[in-house]
Amino acid sequence: MQNELAKDFNLSSLLRFTLPTITMLIFIATYTIVDGIFVSRYVGTDALSAINIIFPLIHVMIGVGIMLGAGGSAVIGRKLGEGKMDEARRNFTLITIFTTILGLVLSGVCLAFITPLSRFLGANEVLLPYCQDYGRVLFTFYSVSVVQVLFQTFFVTAGKPHLGLWLNVASGFANIFFDYLFIVVMGMGVEGAAWGTVSSFLIGGLPPLWYFAKPRATLYFLKPKWDGNVILRSMLNGSSEMVTSSAMAVTTFLFNLAMMEYLGEDGVAAITIVLYAQFLFSAAYMGFSNGVAPIFSYIYGNQNIPRMKKMFKMCVKVILVSSVVISVFSFFMATPTIAIFTSKNTATYEITLQGYHIFAWCFLFAGINIFASSFFTALSNGTVSAIISFLRTFVFVTTCILFLPHVFGINGVWLAVPIAEALTATLALILLFVNKKRYHYL
Repeated sequence: MQNELAKDFNLSSLLRFTLPTITMLIFIATYTIVDGIFVSRYVGTDALSAINIIFPLIHVMIGVGIMLGAGGSAVIGRKLGEGKMDEARRNFTLITIFTTILGLVLSGVCLAFITPLSRFLGANEVLLPYCQDYGRVLFTFYSVSVVQVLFQTFFVTAGKPHLGLWLNVASGFANIFFDYLFIVVMGMGVEGAAWGTVSSFLIGGLPPLWYFAKPRATLYFLKPKWDGNVILRSMLNGSSEMVTSSAMAVTTFLFNLAMMEYLGEDGVAAITIVLYAQFLFSAAYMGFSNGVAPIFSYIYGNQNIPRMKKMFKMCVKVILVSSVVISVFSFFMATPTIAIFTSKNTATYEITLQGYHIFAWCFLFAGINIFASSFFTALSNGTVSAIISFLRTFVFVTTCILFLPHVFGINGVWLAVPIAEALTATLALILLFVNKKRYHYL
């Protein structure tokens, strides 16, 4: 069975290979935004704010799936490149079982402590009931979503990225349909939004269990042997992705606190809309970086230096061009994007529009940062990858959110991410230059 990762890609074939992953993440972002639109339009902006209060918990759980998916993919991709097929499959099975158990534990904790967690994350008496209703439904089933994220990465490693795409298309349409049914038709409010989301990841997370049960692709389930080193290496390799997701949890939490202090519930709704836009416009970077990562892992395991250099140069060109295109496009789409969520001439609309034009400068720098972190993960260098992610989010963004508002007021909140991305881009370029001889990509 030929492995798709062994191809000698040119620019055209590389874009075709990564297109399913790019499309998948853009589609995920789109149906996530549609979820927010239904809540904002048919339940209210307070309900939208409440969902954003819960988001830090979601980011942490999704981070577990991304960490073990990206980190495990690096381990498995290298084994495939070395020709150790059965060992790669046993590692794949072990990582899947471990992720499922960890997801169940985290879901149980969130479900049991939803009220104190919501209060800690900034919910006031207005938002708390929405947080409780949404969280109780969502976290009952959220372990399936963790596994869904894991499988999306492994579909790429197995050389079947299009299957992950079609599963996400199906789950996305299910989310939209059930949102409409539960929120608009049945009037279930924020609980309806949660049930719509649950339906989507049940459709996206359960079928891969059937698919990988038999040898339909390079990867499939084999009876595993416990190997703590495999789990540890997967977690270390994917630590930057976990850092990124955890940092998104922390920064969302800090954004919510800052907005509640300066502008109240309308401010939280505004930052929610802007973060939705960030998710959408960053999805292309994430999709491309996730799509090429297994290729780099395979090339690294195969020790093919000419292919490594060729692949790296192509990827950098794609990232630089797309950064300019996405940045320009994001500015043009500001007004229609915001208007979808909230009516014009409302406080939420005016706050969001003012902040968006400051915030959107981050897209010019985000691409190289996302790619660099994913690139080092693919090379099994979780340390450098984690440094980029940690400084980008926990250090730079957090510091900016905490201190810039004291100088620039509310504009300081909006400036936090663009300044953090610019600082990280400088760091990423330095680290890429420093490590070029070790991995021979330049």
